[in-house]
Amino acid sequence: MVMLGGIIGSAMATNKAFATLPYSMMVIAIAAATIPATILMKKIGRRKGFALSSISAAIALVLAMYALKESSFPLFNVALMIFGINMAFTQQYRYAAAESVESRYVPRAISLVLVGSIGAAFVGKEVVTYGQYLIADIQYAGVMMLLSMMFVIQAVLFFAMEPVKDHIDPSDNQSERPISLIIRQPVYITAVMGAMAGVGLMTLVMTATPLSMHVNNGYSLEQTANIIQVHVLGMYVPSLFAGFLIEKFGVLRIMFIGLIGLLATSIIGLQGHTMMHYWWALLLLGIGWNFLFVGGTTMLTYTYTMTERFRAQAVNEFLVFGMSASASLLAGTVMYFFGWAKLMLIPIPILIFISIALIKVRRDPLLNRQHHTNDSKLETPNTP
Repeated sequence: MVMLGGIIGSAMATNKAFATLPYSMMVIAIAAATIPATILMKKIGRRKGFALSSISAAIALVLAMYALKESSFPLFNVALMIFGINMAFTQQYRYAAAESVESRYVPRAISLVLVGSIGAAFVGKEVVTYGQYLIADIQYAGVMMLLSMMFVIQAVLFFAMEPVKDHIDPSDNQSERPISLIIRQPVYITAVMGAMAGVGLMTLVMTATPLSMHVNNGYSLEQTANIIQVHVLGMYVPSLFAGFLIEKFGVLRIMFIGLIGLLATSIIGLQGHTMMHYWWALLLLGIGWNFLFVGGTTMLTYTYTMTERFRAQAVNEFLVFGMSASASLLAGTVMYFFGWAKLMLIPIPILIFISIALIKVRRDPLLNRQHHTNDSKLETPNTP
């Protein structure tokens, strides 16, 4: 969808400023569905929620095939909105992982569950290049068909999985505070802002890249797919070690490294439009996103108890993916009216603001308590 959303939109839309509208509608649906998804999983459990969302994705992709057949831009937008409902559930895989382990293992659980997406860097590219002409008369319909089949398999796997067992630390206070108290905590606010910046800026640049490369600069679809592949690898390969780095160096340092990666993306993107400029910019964009996203999610878990988790997570997801939706729509508009260079300037003031926020919470008792707790747990041998 990242590779094709803007390209298909550009081909279908009468006004090219709305080229990224399908992808934007998908991200809007993610934001709108986050709270209902959280409520549903609280009632029926993570496993059933994930399985049902996979089925909705398969249905959405069949609808997208029909939209391509009929060359219907509105229907394609509707299909991607339904697909976005699934993504609202998918984004909570990391919380399910965090809740199933002891608090000292939360950073690596969040980080390692994202490792699965490394496969997307390879499978996604192959699905696009192989599937675009799989159905001869309808370009890209084969891509939607292959993805739909994959989501059906995923639904079956989720239904076959044993129910998730939440790990509750004995030291946790199980009383439930009002959500207003949770979201007013400086660490909570900083965690949410960090994740919003990481996801929002990543979406902005990533969504604009296929338009800049394929539509404006004339690079082939395969060349564009190669750059997106590098970007996705940059997003998820750091998950192999990001959690361990947070345990060793602390969440603030890792989030600062993420900010530096995103700043480097802007600096490189301003230098030119060659393949190497795109290659380095999108690679660092992915790495910066990973450290901010994993770090922000880890920091968020410090601010609530297990009984409070669904409401605290729902607010975070709504804000983060609301920002992502805005960024994806802004990408097409900025590219149409101002171009790539102006788009590269947008992240800089935002990154400065987030840096100040991280500095302000560095001595917060929540962060210090969590860091010391993790250290003591790591140094204390397990008892039978």
